Amino acid sequence: MTTRTVVLARAAALPLALAACFPSFAQTLMAQAATAAELRETVVTATRVEQPLSDLVADVSIIDSTTIQKSGAVSVADVLSRVPGVQITSNGGPGANAGVFVRGGENRFTAVYIDGVRVDSQSVGGAQWEQIPLSQIDRIEVLRGPAAAVYGSDAVSGVIQLFTKKGEGKPAPYVGIGFGNQGTRTAEAGVSGSAGAFDYSLGVSHERSDGFNARPIATANPDDDGYKRTAGNARLGWNFAPGQRLQASFLASNLNSQYDDSMKTDDHNHNQLRTAALSWDAKWNANYSTLLQVNQSDAKYSSEPNFYMTETTVRSYLFRNEYRLGIHRFTAALERREDELHNPATQFAPDLKRDRSQNALALGYGLISGAHTLQANLRRDDDSEFGGKSTGSLSYGYAINNEWRVTAAGGTSFRAPTLYQRFSEYGDASLKPESGRNFEIGTRWTRGSSSAGIVAYRNRVKNLIVYGAAGTCPSAWGCYQAVGRAEYEGVTLSAAHKLGPVSLNGSVDFQNPHDLDTGRQLARRSKRYAKLSADTDIAGWTVGAEMNAASRRYDSSSGSNMLGGYTVFNLYTSTNIGRDFTLLARVNNLADKDYQLARNYATPGRTLYVGLKWAPQ
Repeated sequence: MTTRTVVLARAAALPLALAACFPSFAQTLMAQAATAAELRETVVTATRVEQPLSDLVADVSIIDSTTIQKSGAVSVADVLSRVPGVQITSNGGPGANAGVFVRGGENRFTAVYIDGVRVDSQSVGGAQWEQIPLSQIDRIEVLRGPAAAVYGSDAVSGVIQLFTKKGEGKPAPYVGIGFGNQGTRTAEAGVSGSAGAFDYSLGVSHERSDGFNARPIATANPDDDGYKRTAGNARLGWNFAPGQRLQASFLASNLNSQYDDSMKTDDHNHNQLRTAALSWDAKWNANYSTLLQVNQSDAKYSSEPNFYMTETTVRSYLFRNEYRLGIHRFTAALERREDELHNPATQFAPDLKRDRSQNALALGYGLISGAHTLQANLRRDDDSEFGGKSTGSLSYGYAINNEWRVTAAGGTSFRAPTLYQRFSEYGDASLKPESGRNFEIGTRWTRGSSSAGIVAYRNRVKNLIVYGAAGTCPSAWGCYQAVGRAEYEGVTLSAAHKLGPVSLNGSVDFQNPHDLDTGRQLARRSKRYAKLSADTDIAGWTVGAEMNAASRRYDSSSGSNMLGGYTVFNLYTSTNIGRDFTLLARVNNLADKDYQLARNYATPGRTLYVGLKWAPQ
């Protein structure tokens, strides 16, 4: 029996197995039962224009502000680890390098945006998740599946959009403090609201922890590896005329975290992230609207005492048009992206300073007619270095009745090699884009507050860029080469049901991310992982429990250095104290499980966090 047959057989059996525990399955995220109000919620990630969640064919999860606050998590990666179809890896605790695998794809295969600002690294590729401050994030949308026909380069496995808070209503200030073991302390403050045509949201935060020994091996420094972060954001809007809105947003984060190399020194990472965006959103009439946006992100990483520095600047210009004609929706967008990379010289490498640009035209068509939903997209990107690349996608949904809906989608994608992969001492200037081809099918069922969903997918990527043996580059230590082929296939199921006063939620993923040439499982990705949660209200308290489980992984794609499977339990509770205060307590890794997400790097043991927030009602 082939691996694919096993995956499909398990997929067929899984609904029966989960039905014994949950009366239904849900496509939305943790603790979000599919009520009628939630089905009317809008998202922008699937097609880059606002749409009701109930109209989407795409596989999307939403994490709202309540879920983020209740999670007690300290990083964006921690929150995403609870999302169906997502796994994370981390070289230690909070503040350490982290990676996010959507449907088993490489970290660089997920396009990441903060308030519409593209965040990327032209060094390692993909977002550096440890740079993004969770304290400033109000909402997260996760799109699983390729979206290069909408977003261009990088959206091979998915898109993750993070949003800061938008002000509305009367002034709403807040102040919060928190304490935990391992010397964890947090503080935050902010205010949001609106006055006439203006709205505003401002926030600042500071967090620090003494941490733990993240690399408990003989050759590493045995000290605790802590971190400290200071972050802030501002989001300002002006509705200067009917249907006309100007908006500006800014975010800044400074992170200093300790890590251990092989020299037993007190090593420090310094991460800086800056994002800024200015947009003009215009609704000219009932049918036609436009968006003009200019934005920039700067991501800087450096280390000491062993000096290394890399800085990426991504600058984007977007002009998007949307026209609605009855049941039809047409979109057209012009976009320009400019990337800059600067790596100052070190004792091992010369100064590296390169840039490139991409110009794109994207077209889209959407149709909602009775039981039928159709979405088609086509995009052409012209890169200043490697030339043109065309991508397309087509998805279809059919509502069998008021409860059942089936979907099917296919699309192509690409990821342009980073400037470091092409022009560093380890690079090859002739590298071509990695390209993918995906197909997926799904079905959803909804009845009242119960719902069900299953999605099966297969995504094949060629020209996969890997770091291999010495080749055409100047380095004798190895070179980047586009010699790999990979297949990311699997099935995602998720569950939500209200059983009396208890909300039950869960997801299970069966996947087989593997090298097509060797057949080996790709590094740090499990073939099976599950997330389950339950919460209820008791005597004015919200009480909940979570379980995250994953099967064994390998630390490298060579099939060596096995990382054992694990199951982790978390507990949380919260209550309102008086009218304006909220108390939150959370215990992570309740059983003090000893496990690793990367070889020779420890993860936090049992941790306790207690927070108090004041927000006048």
